[in-house]
Amino acid sequence: MQTTRGKQTQGEELPKVHIDWFVKPVTRFIKIETASGGALLIATLIAVIFANSSFSEPFFQFWATPVGFSFGEIELKRSIHKWINDGAMTIFFFLVALELKRELILGELRSPKLAMLSISAAIGGMIVPVLIFVVLQFDTPPLNGWGVVMSTDTAFVLGYLALLGKSIPKVLRVFMLSLAVVDDIGAILAVAIGYSSTIDWIYIGFAVVGLITVKAMAHVGSSNPFFSKNEFTRPSAPRS
Repeated sequence: MQTTRGKQTQGEELPKVHIDWFVKPVTRFIKIETASGGALLIATLIAVIFANSSFSEPFFQFWATPVGFSFGEIELKRSIHKWINDGAMTIFFFLVALELKRELILGELRSPKLAMLSISAAIGGMIVPVLIFVVLQFDTPPLNGWGVVMSTDTAFVLGYLALLGKSIPKVLRVFMLSLAVVDDIGAILAVAIGYSSTIDWIYIGFAVVGLITVKAMAHVGSSNPFFSKNEFTRPSAPRS
């Protein structure tokens, strides 16, 4: 009886609601690999047009609009621009780091030669633009803008790769991903060291505590209960 009921329950579908008319098309759109690249390209073109038009002032005022909440004396408010930079981009780089870690453990970057190739390319991608900037701006000091040209926009790199879809080999995608991430990390460190006047040891302490917590959880075998261990095991070599 329980088996029969289980089969009937699995065969039954939840009743459709009005929200499905919105959720299902959006879900299908997100699953399309080239959709994210296309959306990024369209958003960039719209932003460039608005920023260079007569609507530039209200456009920038919109992104400066404060959004947040307050509870008694506790207040957490940021502009929309800062919520994107400090919130959405944090999640973005977290997901990128997860994909990169998977490639380092199970994927193409297991090979030290390929990993070093990406790191070497990223170092060259930081040094060469700075040298070009210094040469072009040598007669117009101060040269304070050298840190701006170092960084590679990881979001645009992934967006362009998504537009190309499956027409590019996976090795190239992994190489560009790792290059962009290493380049971004190097540029962030350069900006943090070269442009900051003080070091906030409290936030550094929070970061160290977070790293120790993650390392301790990995040491005791903590994992996501929604994924089985079989999904993360190293693939065995084919038998001859």
